[in-house]
Amino acid sequence: MLMRRAPAPVTFPSSRPVKKLVLEPADLAAPRRLKNGSIEPGFLALHQQFLDRGRSGKIDLLFLGDSITQGWTTTGLEVWNKNFAADHPANFGISGDRTQNLLWRINNGEVDRINPRVVVLLIGTNNTDYPWEDIARADRKIVGEIRERLPGSKLLLLGIFPREFSPKDPVREKIRKVNRSLSQLDDGTSIRYLDIGNLFLTPAGAVNMELMPDFLHPNAAGYHVWADAMRPLLDEMEK
Repeated sequence: MLMRRAPAPVTFPSSRPVKKLVLEPADLAAPRRLKNGSIEPGFLALHQQFLDRGRSGKIDLLFLGDSITQGWTTTGLEVWNKNFAADHPANFGISGDRTQNLLWRINNGEVDRINPRVVVLLIGTNNTDYPWEDIARADRKIVGEIRERLPGSKLLLLGIFPREFSPKDPVREKIRKVNRSLSQLDDGTSIRYLDIGNLFLTPAGAVNMELMPDFLHPNAAGYHVWADAMRPLLDEMEK
């Protein structure tokens, strides 16, 4: 004789509110940390490498940013050497960096003891889980720190590049709002703003996979596009 199984007990969702992820302020300087609270070794090693680079030789052109900037040393290296080698350049980009991480690096000596003619800044894409106002405020704070610490340098502020394939993705609108805010910092002399994001899009507004295969990072062709688009303004600022 077959025994019937008792019906599974009915469960109800907990009435307790779901705990939301608390994000540290985007404009609060902070290093990258492991779960145990210590600073990530790779992040710290690159930070030290940048400090050493600042002490070791002339820097006329400084790039600051995250993985998209760091990519000049790998995917975009050939383009870098062709376009910037004569500018005594330095690349202080770290993959995965958020605005708070770059703020920490700046506050901990990376732009001390150097006097570049131009600083190229691109940061914020790793903060797109924040409200756009927070990202814009953090980017503006970074701009302020650079201007305070490098008063003799000009700043080329790049609009955050587009990401995610679809033009209807909410992140796209968030980036557009941040970039509109950053564009207001262009004073025509010491700070210049440049948005080349449309160059990475198809006519329909989707990210061009021939330039950004993962919808975020440029490939070699993408770095060519970046260098060619930036060069005229960069030449003007380096005079």
